[in-house]
Amino acid sequence: MRDIRLIGRYAIGAVALLVSSAASAGDYSGPGVTKDEIVIGNTAPYSGPVSALGTTIKSAAAYFRKVNDEGGVNGRKIRFISYDDGYAPPKTVEQTRRLVESDNVLLVFGSLGTPTSASVQKYLNDKQVPQLFVMSGASRFHDPKGAPWSMGWPLALRAEGAVLAKHVMAMKEKPKLAVLYQNDDFGRDLLGGLKDTLGSSAGMVAAEASYDVTAPTIDSQILQLKASGADAIALFTTPKYSAQAIRKIAELQWKASVFIPQSSASAGSVLTPAGIDNAQGVLSWASYKDPTEAGWKNDAGMKAWLAFMEKYYPEGDRADISNVVGYLLAKTMIATLAQAGDDLSRANVLKQATLLANQTYDMLLPGVTIDTVRTPYSPLTQVQMERFVGKSWERFGTIFDGDGSR
Repeated sequence: MRDIRLIGRYAIGAVALLVSSAASAGDYSGPGVTKDEIVIGNTAPYSGPVSALGTTIKSAAAYFRKVNDEGGVNGRKIRFISYDDGYAPPKTVEQTRRLVESDNVLLVFGSLGTPTSASVQKYLNDKQVPQLFVMSGASRFHDPKGAPWSMGWPLALRAEGAVLAKHVMAMKEKPKLAVLYQNDDFGRDLLGGLKDTLGSSAGMVAAEASYDVTAPTIDSQILQLKASGADAIALFTTPKYSAQAIRKIAELQWKASVFIPQSSASAGSVLTPAGIDNAQGVLSWASYKDPTEAGWKNDAGMKAWLAFMEKYYPEGDRADISNVVGYLLAKTMIATLAQAGDDLSRANVLKQATLLANQTYDMLLPGVTIDTVRTPYSPLTQVQMERFVGKSWERFGTIFDGDGSR
């Protein structure tokens, strides 16, 4: 943690020189900024194999509309431009260049997907355009030395793998674990975090199988993993494949404990297509309040979120945790812009993103904060285990922090 903090401070120092020169000329108005407007760009998979996640950005866009209705950020309204990239890196490259070179955006925000966001990371860093709060936990978006203009938002994928490792090592009866992973940075980072944290206990992983994101099904991989004799399976998979796998596991009557990552823990877009009966007992980990959890019925934050959804995104699924994520993602962006004040240079906005301290938003779990002062370039580090029971998630245990330690 200390090394990461030092690296983060180094990166902050590097951009601070740019900030001070801009600020010395008075209030800054540059790319994507006028006296009345802030232009923010995005690409998202509104079509393609992970289109279910597109609702995350629709929810974020709705929150920006709410902010605009309430007067904007320090008197400026948000103009949010989001293009469909179909989860195809070449399309992401095309659309991101359009955002920067034609739309002249201040920054690129909340882009969804590891391979797609990775495809434009070097371009945006070379251009010194902030790539903020990327919806990917891949290590490359938590690397202030290697890519100082890029910052992820969710829990780092290696940290998610570590959380699972800590959980299974704490179990009284150690499981024989199978792993299905997406064959890209997303799946490999999750698997790496799991194995690194298991350390000498890595032999608990009895079998592994991978798939490409263009695969129509993962049925053959599930059959292969079942044949290993494993009694637990980690699905390091995106939503479409998580639903397929849960359904196939049930069809095979494989009585294995099933683990899915945060990005697949949606009752609406993953577990319902998988079959609610098939999803009973599925395990995951959470950082934010789930609308399907009965215990939040009278919670003030949940009421505020439901009111927001009713007014600004009425067509959005209230059972889909992705719509909570988009709301929190947008809150993080607004907090950064508000903290930047009138100095909306790209360098200062990036600097302020690294100086978010103890942000407690209404839809984060109690005890979970957004804090890039404490953990540079990793806004979200805390989670709690959860189990799907009936029609909703039930949390259990204590809060895990960062690398999986309690």
